[in-house]
Amino acid sequence: MKKKIAILGSTGSIGKTLLKIIEKDNKKFEIVLLTANKDYKTLIHQANKFNVKNLIITNKKYFNILKKKTKKKINIFNSFSHFKKIFNKKIDYTMSSIVGIDGLSPTFEIIKYTKNIAIANKESIICGWNIINKELKKNKTNFIPVDSEHFSLWYGLQNLNYSSIEKIYLTASGGPFYNLPLNNFKNINVKRALNHPNWKMGKKISIDSATMINKVYEVIEAKNIFDIPYNKIQILIHPKSYIHCLIKFNNGLIKIIAHDTTMKIPIFNSIYNKTNKSIDTKSLDFLKLNDLKFSKVDLKKYPMVNILKNLPQKNSLFETVIVSANDTFVNLFLNKKIKFLDIHKEVIRFINRKEFLKYKNKSAINTKDIVRLNNYVRSKILKKVYKTQNV
Repeated sequence: MKKKIAILGSTGSIGKTLLKIIEKDNKKFEIVLLTANKDYKTLIHQANKFNVKNLIITNKKYFNILKKKTKKKINIFNSFSHFKKIFNKKIDYTMSSIVGIDGLSPTFEIIKYTKNIAIANKESIICGWNIINKELKKNKTNFIPVDSEHFSLWYGLQNLNYSSIEKIYLTASGGPFYNLPLNNFKNINVKRALNHPNWKMGKKISIDSATMINKVYEVIEAKNIFDIPYNKIQILIHPKSYIHCLIKFNNGLIKIIAHDTTMKIPIFNSIYNKTNKSIDTKSLDFLKLNDLKFSKVDLKKYPMVNILKNLPQKNSLFETVIVSANDTFVNLFLNKKIKFLDIHKEVIRFINRKEFLKYKNKSAINTKDIVRLNNYVRSKILKKVYKTQNV
């Protein structure tokens, strides 16, 4: 019997990679649902290629275009509220790879309809883990993290007691400016910031890597997923990006998880979990293992990492404030409204305003709480920035 699959965000890099994996073993899978926001051309191409009967495209304009261009045999919906029409029983696997806060609600809603969910949407784990985790347990849905570091941790900790962990080390490449002198940071433009040395990523996450807020996020995710306190998690700079995590146990042993700099590996293993299916990868380059060059984070170059010093141990709405502020200022940088160095200055200054610090003591009850706060933070920033710049 074919495994039934849904992909939330099929037109993005994660979704496309998963579809390439499925294409090589197409007889074993049936794709029940694909979703997108605007890219209707890619979506309909994917639907035709994989014979998909259900599509969701959330942008109203492109929904109307798609409705006119598709065959009658394909069901096209314009919101995630139609899951109950699409799924009459639990499917086998869902990939949640919608970018940003927009991916939170559909991730939460689809949990009840799937036996396994691989989550690549950071915001679901950073901002909404307390409600996501409750829903996973309630519906007995298995969770697999897709981010390379958290997949490596998840893989390395299978069948182990988390209380045996002494320390977890998450690695960071240092981004495109690891070797750039600090006094040259004032000249960084958008093009240079997007030029990551190791990974091919979207614009937003590339900037997050350059400022290293992405590692702040990953520490929060690791704390949430594995229920490990912040003082047991440390970031190490590893420019080669070959080692994804190190786990030091109380008994003195250290487990190191390594793989090539491709998301294909965690995505492949999320769908072929606990099977003997093999993947074609590059041969292990032992020269890389001879030249790991681990180092501590330079907080002068990467001041965003200082955010970790004052985070509440319990999952709170303050994480939503951080994500929303960063997303907004990164977008302003990408649109050339602010400079690169302004990103960390403005984010840190903004999240430390008295009106936002109170959210350290508040937790989300539902996804609406997170979405509402996200919109509020964004509107406050844009009102302040545009007013100052007379835009």
